[in-house]
Amino acid sequence: MTYFLAGDIGGTKTLLQVFAAGESRKPLLRRAYPSAGYASLDDIVAEFLREANTPHIAAACFALAAPVSGRRVALTNLPWIVDADQLSIALNIKIVNIINDFQAVGLSIAALKSADLLSLQSGNASADAVRLVVGAGTGLGVAWLTNQNGRYAVHPSEGGHIDFAPTTKVQIALLDYMQERHGHVSYERIVSGPGLLAIYEFLRDSGRGTPSVDLLAAMGNTDASAVIAQFAAHSEIAQQALKLFLQIYGAFVGNLALASLPRGGIYIAGGIAAKIAQQMQAGEFISAFLDKGRFHDLLATLPLSIVMPVEIGLLGASGFAENSISIQR
Repeated sequence: MTYFLAGDIGGTKTLLQVFAAGESRKPLLRRAYPSAGYASLDDIVAEFLREANTPHIAAACFALAAPVSGRRVALTNLPWIVDADQLSIALNIKIVNIINDFQAVGLSIAALKSADLLSLQSGNASADAVRLVVGAGTGLGVAWLTNQNGRYAVHPSEGGHIDFAPTTKVQIALLDYMQERHGHVSYERIVSGPGLLAIYEFLRDSGRGTPSVDLLAAMGNTDASAVIAQFAAHSEIAQQALKLFLQIYGAFVGNLALASLPRGGIYIAGGIAAKIAQQMQAGEFISAFLDKGRFHDLLATLPLSIVMPVEIGLLGASGFAENSISIQR
């Protein structure tokens, strides 16, 4: 039996799994680790492999939330350097690859089933046309897929770091607020988990809303961004924050759609969309997506869906690890 190791490495959590070769890629062991609780990826993987106690692993692939060029990468939202050659030696695994996290997401799109997708707009899908994958989590990922000889090639990018372009007076005020904090303000500063918290803080600090005692207490006990989303149904400031988040998210995806005309479909992945799927269906997101003046009707023809499985990046990394054996031969 041949075994493989795959990882999806994000700013908040690291997902690892060991699996045996085969179409199902059923994991023998899968674990999630808080990324910030470890000094390096090496430490997490070593702990995981001690627990897995798996026979020799033939190949590994780690999907990283960072621009990947070469075999040594600095992560965007963690103080880590990931060195594929160093990992190969430390783990005694001959083949170790590192890829961008949204390359991994893109690689998994073809394996999705209709049940894995929640449609926001049916559109008119064109076979073999360009596809767009976008996803907010700890950061904001973007990738395009193009058909090449019957198979889709994935083109990862750092599109999440495009300049934030406000479209309303409130968003202009938000930009001013964020510039005071960061100087350069990318969409990732706003369309992400930390970004939702920043929107809430902007509303609070600018006198546009006041948090309740219950909201403050809940935010002190767990992930503040998740609490804001959860309280949106019965907290005015949380509702305003999520509404503004969805408007900016939708406008951003609409901008990317105009840039690429992804007639093969737009896939909203990442750690946030599936958790707020009901709110995304409510209209703020899609209205902002379509609000492009004369090109409203064009954007209305593009299929747009939420990817519901949250571990889709791990699926792509697993396929890359297994396929790397045949590539090496």
